[in-house]
Amino acid sequence: MFAEAYARLPEQPRPTTGQEYRDRQSRLTAQLRNDDLLILSSPPFAVHSNDVEYRYRTSSDLLYLTGWAEPESVFVLRYVDGAWITSLFVQPKDTLKEIWEGRRPGVEGAVELHPVDEAFNNDELEAVLASWLTNAKRVFLRGGVNPAVDGLVQSAVQKRDRARQHFGSGPVSVEDPSGIIAELRLRKSPSEIEQMVYASKVASIAHELAMRHSREGVTEFQLQSIIEAFFSYAGASGWSYPSIVGCGENATILHYTTNQDTCGDDEVILIDAGAEYRGYASDITRSWPISGQFTEPQREIYDLVLRSQRAAIQACRVGEAYTAPHEAARRVLAEGLIELGVIKQDVEAALNMESGELKKWYMHNTSHWIGLDVHDVGVYKPGGEPRLLEPGMCLTIEPGLYFGAWRPDVDCPERYANIGIRIEDDVLITSDGPVILTEDCPKSVEAIESIVGVPL
Repeated sequence: MFAEAYARLPEQPRPTTGQEYRDRQSRLTAQLRNDDLLILSSPPFAVHSNDVEYRYRTSSDLLYLTGWAEPESVFVLRYVDGAWITSLFVQPKDTLKEIWEGRRPGVEGAVELHPVDEAFNNDELEAVLASWLTNAKRVFLRGGVNPAVDGLVQSAVQKRDRARQHFGSGPVSVEDPSGIIAELRLRKSPSEIEQMVYASKVASIAHELAMRHSREGVTEFQLQSIIEAFFSYAGASGWSYPSIVGCGENATILHYTTNQDTCGDDEVILIDAGAEYRGYASDITRSWPISGQFTEPQREIYDLVLRSQRAAIQACRVGEAYTAPHEAARRVLAEGLIELGVIKQDVEAALNMESGELKKWYMHNTSHWIGLDVHDVGVYKPGGEPRLLEPGMCLTIEPGLYFGAWRPDVDCPERYANIGIRIEDDVLITSDGPVILTEDCPKSVEAIESIVGVPL
């Protein structure tokens, strides 16, 4: 099954070039002063239990600027003799640890294979970084990641020695660089889009395989295993967020991740799952009937959500406010629920954020940025006003309706009891209109009913 599905994937895209990483670094340094020092640390390992750690994943900012994915690393930008120098502190070569944990690139591999000017072993960090700090006036550092680096910077700022007294040496302020880097990451390059397209195609086929495996009595975890196994089979690094696989009333829980129930023939399943490829995320949600055929109530809600999603995608255009897709989706949903008799208010009243009835059944936003993080960086409302969409921005479009009969806060219509529908795609903003990166994933009623339960 997997081999045939894998054959449908395109050739894997080329990795990001060293020159592109250098260009990103230059765009960053263009916003810095010559007496600035920028420091990015890799995050620590996260412990699963006792001495077992989770799969390591470095910070997205480090990936964006260097492509360096190894743990226990520190990246530094500093200005010396008319030029910006990029430095990387890395794990030293260690044969014993490499026998147990895998080969390390070391200093030589860092310089040879990655876009940095120089590299040092981690045991040199304290002495070398301390000397560089004396020549800086402002330090860009995201605190709370590496306590050792935090301590060095704090010590340098607080230091009151003869050199500072006589020459004013040493940093006097510390700022977080996250906002500057986020603005660079917000607009994707052609290379980044290629990685995201591949992640999207992998996830699209994985969802289709889960559809084909659906039948009465299948469990949520079995469908999860098919999706996540194909992610690995296809060369992805795994999931970009924990998979949501919910049947029946579980589909009405927005971030349900227990994934342990058995699916009934009369239920709709909602699966929200995305693959990560070279650090880039995809994010897809599909909903379908386990039986392979929508009942009339299920189809009514599905058709309405699909109409709202298509309206939201059409609002993903250059110059439109970031909120335009959300507003478009909400209006279609409100009109549709009024027509179905679920909402008794008029459209404008239903859309009211305080007293409108729509929020009972649709309580989340329609979009978020996507890229190196599934909820990617970038301020949505700079200065309090919604950002205008620009070419290269990528966002999800994911309206939904959730009729949880278990909820004590609403009077759920019996006709739609425990139907949860969400449809999500990843969209690229271009000058020629929206491009759906996840378009390969089936979502029309006809396509879904022709696939569910039918082996590949």
